[in-house]
Amino acid sequence: MLSVRNLVHRYGDTVAVDGVSLDVADGECVVVTGANGSGKTTLVRHCNGLLEPDDGEVLVNGTPVGEDLVAARASVGMVFQNPRDGFVGATVGADVAFGPENLGRPREEIDARVADALDAVELDGRRDERVADLSGGEQERVAIAAALAMRPDHLVLDEPFTGLDWPARQSVLDRLRALHAAGTSLIVVTHDLRDVWTLADRVVAMRDGEIALRGDPADVRGALPDAGVRPP
Repeated sequence: MLSVRNLVHRYGDTVAVDGVSLDVADGECVVVTGANGSGKTTLVRHCNGLLEPDDGEVLVNGTPVGEDLVAARASVGMVFQNPRDGFVGATVGADVAFGPENLGRPREEIDARVADALDAVELDGRRDERVADLSGGEQERVAIAAALAMRPDHLVLDEPFTGLDWPARQSVLDRLRALHAAGTSLIVVTHDLRDVWTLADRVVAMRDGEIALRGDPADVRGALPDAGVRPP
């Protein structure tokens, strides 16, 4: 389980997240939405210690993130809004393999994970290409593959469909559905609910650093405009 407890984060004098509490159960898909600047990205970057809270805490599988960063980052995969923020390898294959390598997995398993992850985002056969030479949409798919290769308990995706063409979007959605069905908890951050509406178990809408509403998709749909979100 991922548990956010009374989380506060400030950038100087600006309060970006203001006392947010949120639990994401194992196997649950939670879609976090809201207008630009509502605090969505700041909130989820606490899930594996990329940001430290000014107050409150985040627990991953019962352990505060700050007490065991290694365990948190092994358990929580993160796909950034700007994929370049997460690249560590020069080639597609090297970048996707980096996470499993750092977990100390055997080479045969690493190769299998890389192949499976690249197939999921329709980049199989392109291991040796340089990440820097790819288009923006292709780089987004590499970032998603790198997170998938970790096979985390929890997967956080920040605007994961930006720059993807229709076949790639469908491929990624199919993989997310499979992960969801297999028990991986998902947090998908997006301002566009069309792709993920049928995937969501729960929708959380943020406004001005706070949770404006939360609930089952069918229950919150009519109230989304009040939170500055366009219904799907």
